[in-house]
Order: sequence, then C-alpha cells, then structure tokens
Amino acid sequence: MKSPLFVLIAISLALMSSGCGGDGEQAGSKVRVAYVTNGIDPFWTIAAKGAQKAAAELGVGVDIQMPAEGVGDQKRIVQNLLTRGIDGIAISPIDPDNQTDLLDEAAAQTNLITHDSDAPASKRLCFVGIDNYQAGRLCGQLIAAALPDGGDIMLFVGRLEQLNARQRRQGLIDELMGRDPDPTRHDPNSGPIKGEKYTILDTRTDQFDYAKAKAQVEDAIAKYPELDCVVGLFAYNPPNCLEAVKGAGKTGRIKIVGFDEAKETLQGIVDGHIFGTVVQNPYRYGYDSVRILAGLARNDRSVLPKDGFLNVPARRITAANVESFWTELKQLTQ
Repeated sequence: MKSPLFVLIAISLALMSSGCGGDGEQAGSKVRVAYVTNGIDPFWTIAAKGAQKAAAELGVGVDIQMPAEGVGDQKRIVQNLLTRGIDGIAISPIDPDNQTDLLDEAAAQTNLITHDSDAPASKRLCFVGIDNYQAGRLCGQLIAAALPDGGDIMLFVGRLEQLNARQRRQGLIDELMGRDPDPTRHDPNSGPIKGEKYTILDTRTDQFDYAKAKAQVEDAIAKYPELDCVVGLFAYNPPNCLEAVKGAGKTGRIKIVGFDEAKETLQGIVDGHIFGTVVQNPYRYGYDSVRILAGLARNDRSVLPKDGFLNVPARRITAANVESFWTELKQLTQ
C-alpha cells in the first residue's frame, strides 16, 4: 500500500503535468518541455516548483514526470514523451550506465539534458546539479565534526546504480580516509573500509522503499552496538535514520548526518537530533533545466553552460544556519 505522502505527491503530480506557461505562442506551436525525476519524493516537489516558475516566466509548457516504479517506468515515460514530439527533456537518470542507449535515442530526437544525477557517457547536452563528489566530501566534513575522535559509521542510500549516489559515497569515504581528491576512485560497495580514525562498516541500499530504509537502520543499530554515526545519502534517508535512532533510544548517542532538505531533517537539526545535512538546490534544478530547454527549443544555444556543467553549489546546514536556510526555502516554495 502506498503511503499517504506518496498519494498526495502523486495527486500533485497529476496537476503539475497539465503544464503551465504564458501566452507567448499560439496554440499548437507553444514550446513544451519535460522535467523527469528519478522517483517520487518531496525533494522533487521543490524542483517542480522551480520548473513551473521558469515555465510561467518563459511562456512554455512543462510536463513534470515522476516515475514511481524505477528504471522501467522511467524508460516508458521517456519513450512516451518522444512519441508526443516533446521539445526537450531534462532527466535524472536512474541507472545511467545501462540507460545510454535510451538517452542517446532521446538526444537524437529532441534536446536532452540531465539534472541531479549525470550520464556523462550519453549524448546529453549538459548537466545541471552539484558536484556530487565534492558534496560527499562536505558530508565527510560534517561527520568528522560530529565525531572528532573517530568512530564507526554506516551509510544508507536508495541505490548505487545512480552516479550521484556513487559519487557522494566516494567523496565521503575519501574525506574520512584522509585521501587526496580523486573522483574516479571506487571503493567496494559493501564491507568495511577502515582508516586511522574512522571505519565505514557497510553501505545499505533500499531501492526507494521507505519502510526498508528504516528497517535497515534498525538492523544496523542492533547488529553494531557501538555504532557511532548513521548517514543518509538520499533525501528520505535522514528522516528514516532519525526514526530508527529514536526507536532504539539512542538519540544523541548515535550521530545522524545526511543529505538534502526534507522538513523532517531540518526539524531534526533544530531539535538537536541530527548533526547536519548537505543540501542541494532542487528549486534551481527545476528552474534552470526548464530555462535551458526553453532556450534550446528556440535555437538559443547560448543558454548551455560552459563545459556542459551548470554547477549549483552544495551547502552544509547545521544548527548554526538551519533557521535562516529554512526561511529561505519556504520563501522559494510558497
């Protein structure tokens, strides 16, 4: 059974997909672009707000699509958009290594860009997002601040097929192991990784199953009585980490560090239960993706960023700046 939150977002998605935009072009000729996410999550609701804002300002229609059933659903969405003759697609690829053919097919028929998670081997025109490896290192810095004397750490993430997940994880590991930066490095996906002060006990994936995400944290707490820190690399992971830590009666004893700006994560920082989070800017992802696609559809290639990468800087949020950040976020999404 889907959660009430899942159903609410799905209803909102149906309303969003009707498109928005100004009256700058006659019916039948209005530019229409698509913004395709990698799943359904409140993170993407923020991005959708940005996409809708850009569409309204630029007089284009935007079709927001959030695949609920993984990579197969995302493929179906892309193929349907191509059949409809969409003028551009911005996509966060779920499994870029195995979606190159699909992405190249799309790039041959329309303007294709990636956002949030890249597919550099494809023929996409540019990527809109953070430097996920550097963001992972920022997350590692938060962990080091939470555990200055070192400790045992567990990592939790939706799936490691996504490039952004792999890059965040590797950046975090390299930071804690005291290594020089190398985005091409790849440690094994499972098993312990030991350094002088910190040990990554394991990395668990949940395939966007929220119940499983929480259960895996509960299992780790039971399996490792001396666990010092749990880290959630996708937006829904830190709230599930918090629920599991609270349920075990170890709030404060087990530090929590995460990614993204879920309201439960921000409230956890306010309450002192979560040490910090590395935030992206999903509103900018949506806004800039639609802005670029609208320009390309109108034959304006000056909208493409230099070197094919529009860097939207990541930020560390802790108790020191959470209130001001949350106020800023609310103003953007009202």
